[in-house]
Amino acid sequence: MNSTTAPTAAPAAASVAADGGAALEVHGLTKRYGARAAVDDLSFRCLPGTITGFLGPNGAGKSTTLRILTGLAQADAGRALVGGVPFRSLDRPGRTIGVMLDARALQGGRTGREILRLTARTLGAPDSRADEVLETVGLQDAGSKRVGGYSYGMRQRLGIGVALMGDPEVLVLDEPANGLDPEGIRWMRHLLRSFADAGGTVLLSSHQLREVEATVDRLVVISQGRLVREGSLEELSAEGGTRVTALDPAALRAALDRHGLAYEHRSATEIEVSLAPEDMGRLALREQIVLTSLGAAEGSGLEEIFFALTGQATAPAPGEAAQDQPAPAPIR
Repeated sequence: MNSTTAPTAAPAAASVAADGGAALEVHGLTKRYGARAAVDDLSFRCLPGTITGFLGPNGAGKSTTLRILTGLAQADAGRALVGGVPFRSLDRPGRTIGVMLDARALQGGRTGREILRLTARTLGAPDSRADEVLETVGLQDAGSKRVGGYSYGMRQRLGIGVALMGDPEVLVLDEPANGLDPEGIRWMRHLLRSFADAGGTVLLSSHQLREVEATVDRLVVISQGRLVREGSLEELSAEGGTRVTALDPAALRAALDRHGLAYEHRSATEIEVSLAPEDMGRLALREQIVLTSLGAAEGSGLEEIFFALTGQATAPAPGEAAQDQPAPAPIR
């Protein structure tokens, strides 16, 4: 690893989080692009002291939700609140919420230190804050280098640094682990854990399911703009769904499709469904489907949970283009 990107030890919690904490709340959020609903009556909460993973397949509505939450887009219906108020109503938004949605949009012609100092002046913070944050994100030796010469991982670190400049109570990060090597990912995990343990609120969107599993306390899973499941990692892991076979497998799959229920093939005849066994039994009775086996599936890891809840055959590739919103404007 290049010496300019070597991480420092995990920072003290007080250096990266505010004393208090503010919740993130989404209530009945709806956003349409033409006839298609990118976000459809979505509701969830992220509480102080927690790291929440925000998951869903490409086009699920994650980016649109984050843009509304951070004041970059306007909802057609519902509310997105930061500390009880919309982003655009915050008196000093950078002091309340730190945001990184696309580190690649950072201006390449400026140095890392210049970008952080400009951010500091916008927030009313002293220039010295830039050097504090450069050390926090492990870029103290690269502060005088133009960002255009940074690796993707260094840009990610700088983007996180911009989010931290106001010493906020909330962090909203989209794909922060992209481009980071294993040492950098471990650094980021420690940083976010310290922030949450000091009372901060973290909302983390990512396709890197194993990293999410190692980092978050809670999960919000969406698909087609709607909430699929919300809860702690332990709660969702324990649920496991139901494994079922039927006399007429095609009729079973058609019934699940009609009701919009996610399922995954476990063998040529067995399906795992995101329903409790008793609910699967009731559905089969109502649809007049003869089941040949029915039983609770064992608790699963995050990849299995994601596939079962969203009906995805494979995990989305990191960095795959999002389909739920227009491309964001560059940060200037």
